[in-house]
Amino acid sequence: MDFKFEKDLNNVTATYSLNDDGTIKVDNKGYNYIKKEWKESIGKAKFVNENDEARLKVSFFGPFYAGYNVIEIDKDYQYALVVGNNLDYLWLLSRTKTIPENIKQAYLKKAQGLGYQTADLVWTKHDQ
Repeated sequence: MDFKFEKDLNNVTATYSLNDDGTIKVDNKGYNYIKKEWKESIGKAKFVNENDEARLKVSFFGPFYAGYNVIEIDKDYQYALVVGNNLDYLWLLSRTKTIPENIKQAYLKKAQGLGYQTADLVWTKHDQ
């Protein structure tokens, strides 16, 4: 979905790593093709329940957290469908610059079944 941080960005990446306190560092980067500069935003995520449930809350701005729920992942942990706490936030994540069409279509179908307007998705461009 059209997310404020990702506006006018391509080559967007999200890198996750474990912090010493058990939270997860979230490092989002992308290249602003209008301003011709890289943009970075670092936040942290916490598990809502136990750490074996892919339901998290993420913050980039102090005490304000947003939902980050992994609702689908392939068997090899290469692709994920992530949603927020409402129908305004949806991401298809990939460890590579492309997603196989069958995975993409399956994830879109699942999202549509949940009420997401997948026609509103913004597909990030990545240099090959």
